[in-house]
Amino acid sequence: MEQRITLITLGVRNLQRSKDFYQQVFGWQPVETDSESIVFFQLNGILLSLFPQESLADDAGVSAEGSGFKKFSLAHNVRSEKEVDELVAELEQKGAIVVKHPEKVFWGGYSGYVADPDDNLWEIAYNPFILPEEPKGHRHTSIH
Repeated sequence: MEQRITLITLGVRNLQRSKDFYQQVFGWQPVETDSESIVFFQLNGILLSLFPQESLADDAGVSAEGSGFKKFSLAHNVRSEKEVDELVAELEQKGAIVVKHPEKVFWGGYSGYVADPDDNLWEIAYNPFILPEEPKGHRHTSIH
């Protein structure tokens, strides 16, 4: 099997509420589809989809019941500690729940966590070992 993830699907309790969160809080635009039962967001080489949790559980043949810690997080890396602070503050102002305010962490970076309406954890992180790619058409310059 190739080392690749094509799609991450989050089972959500309320599809419209989750779609609104990702549009209004994260500022992401969904991919236009003919379906009103699933929402896709094109990320950098991967798709994130939102799908009703009962439908996702039914498709996988498992129980939709579950609570507590989900045992995974999603991460959005940025280019500086200041950018972490600014983004977490912006997301909180737009209605995201801050689970952990940004701080220096044991692995040498700086991060905080926010949660979406279904308590999926999003780590907002500066990782000096894994910097995100520059946006297309943007040249990063620094003055020393």
